[in-house]
Amino acid sequence: MPKIVVKFGGSNLKSKSDVRRVVNVITNYDESLVVVVSAFYGVTNYLIESLEKARQNEKVAGEVSRFLFQLKKEALEEHPIEKELLERIENHIRELLDELENYLQGIALTGDASPALEDLILAFGERLSAVFLQGVLEGYGVDAQYASPEDIGLVTDGEFGSASIDFQKATTQVREALSGNRIYVVPGFYGVSDEGKVTLLGRGGSDYSAAALARCVGASSLDIWKDVDGFLSADPKLVDEPVRIERLAYAEAAELAYFGAKILHPRTVEPLVDPHIPIRVFNIYGDMDVEKPLSIVNSDQTIREGVVKSVTYSDDFGVLKLKGPGVGLKPGILAKVTTALHLAGINISSVITSQISINILLAKKDLRNAYAVVSAEELPAVSELLIMEKISVIAAVGDGLIDNYGIAARIFSSMASKGINVVMSCSGASPVVSYFLVNRDDRSKAVRAVHQEFFESESIAV
Repeated sequence: MPKIVVKFGGSNLKSKSDVRRVVNVITNYDESLVVVVSAFYGVTNYLIESLEKARQNEKVAGEVSRFLFQLKKEALEEHPIEKELLERIENHIRELLDELENYLQGIALTGDASPALEDLILAFGERLSAVFLQGVLEGYGVDAQYASPEDIGLVTDGEFGSASIDFQKATTQVREALSGNRIYVVPGFYGVSDEGKVTLLGRGGSDYSAAALARCVGASSLDIWKDVDGFLSADPKLVDEPVRIERLAYAEAAELAYFGAKILHPRTVEPLVDPHIPIRVFNIYGDMDVEKPLSIVNSDQTIREGVVKSVTYSDDFGVLKLKGPGVGLKPGILAKVTTALHLAGINISSVITSQISINILLAKKDLRNAYAVVSAEELPAVSELLIMEKISVIAAVGDGLIDNYGIAARIFSSMASKGINVVMSCSGASPVVSYFLVNRDDRSKAVRAVHQEFFESESIAV
């Protein structure tokens, strides 16, 4: 029988009752599971901060070790774990924390940390979570085994900070390592290079690692347990009555994640498209019925009568604008700029051009560096280089956006009716998304305007 890969995030591990819910969910499955866990809520940020502090203060290493041990110890003691098992789990946690403390002390001595060492340190949050959950499950009588990416051979391309799984090398050994008829608990967020070095899969990459494991073991589904009711037509913090989306295609889910929806990491669908493994989304605060997902993501394409299935937003983008008469027609300018940004390790999210302007959509964190890189290039056709930071990207997502006329017009009209100016827009780059840039102050109003146009003025099922 195929396995199911089940993913729990840090928001599922905040309290005793949260952990008990996780245990209940796991025991509700009849199939053999691979359980992927994130770090405890807030621990990854704590490790990032500790990395910086350790460069200037040698006492930080010990403080981090003591704090994390106490955190896990108190969490373990909230569950019915026999003394012998408790001691074994605590010893495993101590071993991990002794290792972490040594690395942080090394940073204090040298005042610096290589990308390899940073990845190694930040992976400890997930490793500790997996040891904790395996112990708790065993305490409740569940046959569970800790299985680290190092032990199972989850091989990556070796890129520190944002690695990808090498499926040609990983699939066979991962499948064999996880072939038993039991529960395997795997720390998310990282894999290992050919040389055995820990490489992170990008911030929030536990979803991606769970998807990669699902592909490796040939899972029947990837089940993701959240604290929300699946994919919604908009952020419930911005609209009063969002509509639940029961079915999405892979491309729709990927675009929603890319443009700000927090349900999935943007790379989650990558490993699942070719083997057609569905993603099932559940709410751990619901009835916890493992046969009734709230949203399903798969290869089926469904077009809603109103076409738009969801409107989302992101404040994490900015624009680098190159202006000049004829800049869009001058051969070689865009190639020169994109090459320079690539060599600087800056990813380009999108490019929108006209005759007098090239607009490059970038992650906001890269804007200043990108400005410096492009400024250093000889670009005689460029008369002005600008940064646009105070913007938000509003994305309308749904199969059929490009094939159905009038959708973009309705979006523009809905915003215009609320006095919102669209700074820039792009349609056609993807068949399932149209996105619009607005001033940051107009973001919430823009989401509500588009949602009202496509959902609140209609009574159409999604």
